[in-house]
Parts: sequence; C-alpha cells; structure tokens
Amino acid sequence: MSDSTNTSDAPSSVNMSGGLTSGPKIQNMTEVLAIFAVAVVIIGGAEFLLRYFEVKEFVMPTPSAIVTALFVHFDEIAPHLGYTLVELAVGYTIGASIGMILAAVITQFPFVEKIITPYILLLVTTPMLALVPLLILNFGFGYAPRIIAVALAAGPMVMINSATGFRRVDHDKIALARSYGATTLQIFTKIRIPMAMPMIIVGLMMGAIFSVITAIGAEMSGGGFGLGSKLTTFSSTLRTAEFFAVILILAVMGICIYVFFSWLGKKLAGWES
Repeated sequence: MSDSTNTSDAPSSVNMSGGLTSGPKIQNMTEVLAIFAVAVVIIGGAEFLLRYFEVKEFVMPTPSAIVTALFVHFDEIAPHLGYTLVELAVGYTIGASIGMILAAVITQFPFVEKIITPYILLLVTTPMLALVPLLILNFGFGYAPRIIAVALAAGPMVMINSATGFRRVDHDKIALARSYGATTLQIFTKIRIPMAMPMIIVGLMMGAIFSVITAIGAEMSGGGFGLGSKLTTFSSTLRTAEFFAVILILAVMGICIYVFFSWLGKKLAGWES
C-alpha cells in the first residue's frame, strides 16, 4: 500500500457546522424569544388566513388541524414510522459501511480507484428511485428492495466525501510519523482518519439525508407499509391533515439527523473549527 496518492498537502478545512450555523451563535434569551416569535407569527398567520378565507381542509388544512391529526391518528401512523426506521437503519448502515471501506481502499490503491470510479459516478448520477420497480420485481414487496435502494443512495455519498477527506492530510505529519517507524496502518488510523473526520461526518450526514428521501420514495412506489405508503394513501383519500402530519414527522426526522451529525462533528472534529 502507498500513501503517495494524496492530492493536497493541506488539512481539511470543511466547517462541520455548515453554512447555516457557521455564523454568530445564539447569545441570549432575547434571541431565543425572537426565534419563537417568528415561528408564532408564521404559524399563527397561516392559521388566521386559512380560517379567514375559509379554505377547505382537504385543500390546505390549518396548522392546528395538522397537529390534531398527528395526535389523533398517531396510532395509525406509528407502525409505519417503525417500518421506515428499520429500512433506514439497515440500509444506511450497510451503505455507509461499504462506502467507508471503499473510500479507504481507493485512497490506498490508485489502480482500484481507476476501476471502480466510473461505477461510483454512475450510482451518484442515477436516481435510485428509478431502480425501485426493478428491485421490487426481483426481490418482492418486502424490506429487501427498499433496503437495497437506501444502501445504494447512502454508500456513494459517504464514499466520495470520505475519500476526499482521506486525501486532504498533511504530508509533514505523515513524514514525521514514518520517521518514527509508523506503519501504513498506523498512519491511516492515527493520522488520516482523525484529520479526515470533518469530511467523513459530512458524508455520513448527506448519506443519511439521501437515505430518508430514497426510503420515502421507495415506499411510495412499492406501497404496503412505511411512511411513504401512508403519504400515498392519505393523498389519494383526501386526508390532507394526516398527509401533512406525516410530512411533519419527516421534517422532524430531518432536523434530528442534522442536529445529531452537527453534535457528532463537534465531538469528533471540534479541532477543525
């Protein structure tokens, strides 16, 4: 194995917090109250306008109707939330693991990179939802096609970002480690992985977001179970409040993913900021 495949001497400079949170942080309670005030104005304004213009609930439900539907019909939605979480957990774990392994391999073996790069680019540029009908045809209407689609969506995102991080290491640190007799494996685990951690976390976050999108799309195509299936059912039966209740759950899932990986980035790559 060789460490000569790096394309940059500079360490990673990717901000784990992302563009939305890289600016000034919340400093006091006044700013917190201002955030809640904006939320109240938006939600309250939507509630008032929809009621004032007497918009039919099947066209656009009020925020209060959406929240009510979420609590009243949560027993109906909860099992499908569980199905979706299983698909995401299994598919994402498989895809992210394979992506990390491939990233480590291609940064150490340039020949392997030349072979598999065209296929990785093909996976990245091909919408996985287009493959769902074919996967269902081959694997049925159970978990298998959805898990495969999620894994195919997450893997390339993790691999590309991780490989970029593995290459953006400081040659001086590697040279110093080699002068002390460090092996290639020690260099990879003690230098490459820690310094690539910001890009790895970004890849994991992107992979998770793409996984949610792909899982919901696959459920909408395959039907049967899952939050995507409920979206199709609610929209086709004009249960718009319940439809938006599911959308609200998905939005919370997305926020949780962002918050979790932002926290993880600060824990594992806090030095980068």
